[in-house]
Amino acid sequence: MTVTDLLERAKALKVMISTAESCTGGMVAAALTDIPGSSAVVERGFVTYTNTAKQEMLGVSAETLADHGAVSEEVAREMADGALTHSQAQLSVSITGIAGPGGSEFKPEGRVCFGLAVQGHPTRTETVEFGALGRDNVRRAARDHALDLISKGLSDID
Repeated sequence: MTVTDLLERAKALKVMISTAESCTGGMVAAALTDIPGSSAVVERGFVTYTNTAKQEMLGVSAETLADHGAVSEEVAREMADGALTHSQAQLSVSITGIAGPGGSEFKPEGRVCFGLAVQGHPTRTETVEFGALGRDNVRRAARDHALDLISKGLSDID
């Protein structure tokens, strides 16, 4: 599904979308807002690169960050939920990961955690290991995966 198709589907369903992004730095919101007429669907985007931003803008718990680290499904869940809570959207996607270069043996380069929150449905999370593709490629792959998640979330509303 193209981004234009995704936006048309959301518009037909009267669904507003918000994004909560860390390692992609707003790439998902940019992909959505590159399309004319996206203001009918894109409610807002949060770029929360630091832990402080995640806490202040999305309500991510300091305890969750301390217990699991920023790159975790637990944080991705709180980011997605926070994007719904702090917006007028009915669907939100979150992304937190290690684009590279670098990483660690416990959290390697290319690990990205996603959250998908749809009003009235349980929030879903997943981790994708894109591998050490290089920073630009990991970020693009994460953006594209998040757009696919938004499409799946719209199916929950259909």
